[in-house]
Amino acid sequence: MHDPTPVPFLAGGGRATELILARDWTDHPLGPPAEWPEGLKVALSLVVNSPESMILCWGPALHFFFNDTYIPLLGPRVDWAMGAPFDEVWADALEQAHPIIAQAMAGHRQRFNDLHWKLATDRGQADTWWTFSYSRILDAQGDVAGLFIFTNETTAKVQADAALRESTERQRQTLQQMPGFIAILSGPEHRFDYVNDAYVAIAGPRQFIGRTVREVLPELQGQGFYELLDQVYVSGTPYASQAMPIHLAHRAPGDAERFLDFLYEPIRDPAGQVSGIFVGGYDVTERVRAKLMLAEANRNLEQRVQSTVRELMAAEAALRHSQKMEAVGQLTGGLAHDFNNLLTAVTGSLELIQRHAARGRWADIDRYVATAQGAARRAAALTHRLLAFSRRQTLDPRAVNVNELVAGMVELIRRTVGPAIALETVGAAALWTTLVDVPQLESALLNLCINGRDAMPDGGRITIETSNRWIDAQTAEARDMQPGPYVSLSVTDTGTGMTPEVQAKAFDPFFTTKPIGQGTGLGLSMIYGFAQQSGGHVRIHSEVGVGTTVCIELPRHLGMPQAQAAAVAVSAQQAPPHATVLVVDDEPAVRRLMVECLTELGYTLLEAGDGPSALRLLASEARIDLLVSDVGLPGGMNGRQLADAARTTRPHLKVLFVTGYAENALIGSGQLASGMAVMTKPFAMDQLCTRVQELVTAPQAEQARAQSTQGL
Repeated sequence: MHDPTPVPFLAGGGRATELILARDWTDHPLGPPAEWPEGLKVALSLVVNSPESMILCWGPALHFFFNDTYIPLLGPRVDWAMGAPFDEVWADALEQAHPIIAQAMAGHRQRFNDLHWKLATDRGQADTWWTFSYSRILDAQGDVAGLFIFTNETTAKVQADAALRESTERQRQTLQQMPGFIAILSGPEHRFDYVNDAYVAIAGPRQFIGRTVREVLPELQGQGFYELLDQVYVSGTPYASQAMPIHLAHRAPGDAERFLDFLYEPIRDPAGQVSGIFVGGYDVTERVRAKLMLAEANRNLEQRVQSTVRELMAAEAALRHSQKMEAVGQLTGGLAHDFNNLLTAVTGSLELIQRHAARGRWADIDRYVATAQGAARRAAALTHRLLAFSRRQTLDPRAVNVNELVAGMVELIRRTVGPAIALETVGAAALWTTLVDVPQLESALLNLCINGRDAMPDGGRITIETSNRWIDAQTAEARDMQPGPYVSLSVTDTGTGMTPEVQAKAFDPFFTTKPIGQGTGLGLSMIYGFAQQSGGHVRIHSEVGVGTTVCIELPRHLGMPQAQAAAVAVSAQQAPPHATVLVVDDEPAVRRLMVECLTELGYTLLEAGDGPSALRLLASEARIDLLVSDVGLPGGMNGRQLADAARTTRPHLKVLFVTGYAENALIGSGQLASGMAVMTKPFAMDQLCTRVQELVTAPQAEQARAQSTQGL
């Protein structure tokens, strides 16, 4: 029988010591542990007490010893491997192990990193990887007494590295297949680390990787893009722009100017410091050009009636191609009919005014003027509805009672969804007020009801419900919103419902379950963006075969719903002493009208026809109290860029933007800074004078209005 009495050199060895002492060494070539050579005792004491995974092989047969850390690697061998010959313990790995052992015994120390072995471990037969070193042990006479092996399994690291490489490749392929253009820039110099094919298609074939934006795209000098990149890198604040003009050198002269919707998003390192910038966006040139065509038709409405209709039809095709306005085709005929009727009223009234004035008959002239102005206002309203439908207007948040908004929409929704759909409204009593852009919310509500109708081809029920809700901190964090009181507007249908997979992608841009040609996939993503921009949130609850509920949650506004403000008369108002207004518009007739109107009120007027000319005036010592600027300007600088540049040297300068079409998107997300306001063309000169007077004479009121626009 073996002697279970512990021996001193094995003290502290844990289970490995227990396995040594539990073995019967009577007939073993090494004999009992107490009689082992001093070299073996010393070496084995080192092994069993080490926290690292170690092996000691002793004698000509390389009798196998190991410590506690190595035990999990032995798998089914652990109960008999202690003291057994190496060739028995690792019989399934001898082909790979023998050459390494031979080299070590010959005095060639070796280290291997992440070497692949097929071994049976405690996890069963598996592909494993190891980092280890082999070195021989010499006795006092210099003869080889054994072999020392230091080993660590690196299977998890190797598999993780492989998974990371696979994930990185998948990410690269995903970015490559994105519909928009993408680039990744690193460092304050903005060096290209990655560009996808869509980016190359816009910028042209160039040497990108490893070079800076200034080196690759020198023609961007003076266009503001270098400065924006520097600003995002230094501030760590994202920058987004819509329909931003850009001039590219490699394109044909007639195609050199492109328009981009783009985002600059800072990339942060593990320490939270900005290390690069993600660039992403879409080329929206065709969409902008189509809308410019529509605006040109509006400006020349009296002279180009039939041409306007053709351009609207061309805009229909271009906008459908860009997946932004699927319904333009249904509107074109009605627009042409309405515009022709309104033009007849305008031109006929002007003709009668001319006749009566020539004959000295002044009695009916006011009536003809009123008729022409009324027709012009109806034409302007028609244009605004078209722009609102295309979602290109600047947001104009107002305090709203959503119950009243729903009540005003019921008949339109009922006609839209058809008789096969039962429509029910459930309005909460004492519903809170919310601050929101009314046309946007109406569009979102109509869109959700249309989605519900499409989910019920055989008929069903749509329920529109409002309620007051308090979002606690935990729920708000989960939904990425602020805690507090919210007004909820939900639309529930009894349709086919969504699978969890579809729900997970429902807000993704361009994702749709509808057949090609029957949906752009932009509806829910735009509703989501509108709610987020308004400080709220959108959520979906759906069950397949039961139905779907989409809930829009908007922050409560502590104020009464706003009534439509009556126009304020300007005739009694006077300009403040020495007040100076700079008017910037590339249309001379419009600029002249604004200048004459404001001059009559006693203002000092300066004027410019483009951004660079205006910027020179703003850089001078001249006093300027208010900048009135069109958004769309020639000369490579739009009205928003002009205002931003002016405020770097005149930080308190008041700004009134005037715009007539899709340039409105350049103003931003609808959230104007303090001291800024916007008017949409066409407008009455009295309205312009009133707005100018408000901005110049009541800075505190204007600041409060601007903050209200931002959702406070």
